[in-house]
Amino acid sequence: MASIEKLPMLAEGYERLTAELKALREERPRIVDAIEEARAHGDLSENAEYHAAKERQGQVEATIGDLEDKVSRAQIIDPTTLSGDKVIFGATVTLLDDDDKPVRYQIVGPYEADAKAGRISYNSPLGKALIGRKVDDEIEVTVPSGDKFYLVQSIEFI
Repeated sequence: MASIEKLPMLAEGYERLTAELKALREERPRIVDAIEEARAHGDLSENAEYHAAKERQGQVEATIGDLEDKVSRAQIIDPTTLSGDKVIFGATVTLLDDDDKPVRYQIVGPYEADAKAGRISYNSPLGKALIGRKVDDEIEVTVPSGDKFYLVQSIEFI
């Protein structure tokens, strides 16, 4: 029997997924009403409102299914309960780049990643390179703009 792969995520990522799921579930009755209203206008073959409502219904149902899957497999991790000297999921890592300029990232799940906010996925090239590293380790990462080199300056669990 195949095991179900858990999706590690922070509590706020889980809350964001469940809020999106709740909003889509609340949208379902409005879509059904829009379909019924459009159906009342007659000929469905040339009824753009009907086709748009049906398309939206399909999108919403697919997204709900996807979100329900993610929520059911969620493994919520609180970084403040973690410790250690290696980079793991939830760790906040300060790196020194080629110019000795510090950059800071938190290792999060793919659905929470936002590089501009300092959150990178453990599946990203940099995230994969960081997992298991210790302070003073040097890493090389190939990204679309070329090879980047970093030095792990600190690892925190905040």
